[in-house]
Amino acid sequence: MFGDIMGMMGKLKETQQKVEETKTRLNTVLVDEQSSDGLLKVTLTANRTIKSITVDDALLEDKEQLEDYLVLTLNKAIEKASAINEAELAAVAKDGMPNIPGMDGLFK
Repeated sequence: MFGDIMGMMGKLKETQQKVEETKTRLNTVLVDEQSSDGLLKVTLTANRTIKSITVDDALLEDKEQLEDYLVLTLNKAIEKASAINEAELAAVAKDGMPNIPGMDGLFK
C-alpha cells in the first residue's frame, strides 16, 4: 500500500513540475487579435499578458470609439489566450494524474 501512495505522490510531484514548465512555456506563446477593420491590433501571451497594442491613427480622433475597440479586441484576445492556456494545462494535468478509481471522469 505504501508503495502505491509513494508512487502516486511522486507522480503528483512530477505533474506539478510539468504544470509549472507549461506555465513558463505559455509566456512564449503569442495570441494575435485585431478589430474587424484592422484598425486595432493586440498581442497577448497565452498567460494573458499584453505584449503589444497597435492603434491606427484614425482611431485617435475619437476617444470613445478607441475605448470600444480596445474593450472588444482585448476581450476576444483574452478569450483565445484563455482557451489555449486551459487546454494546455488540462492536458498536462490529465496526463500526470495517478490512476485513482472514480477520478478518471474528471479530466475528459
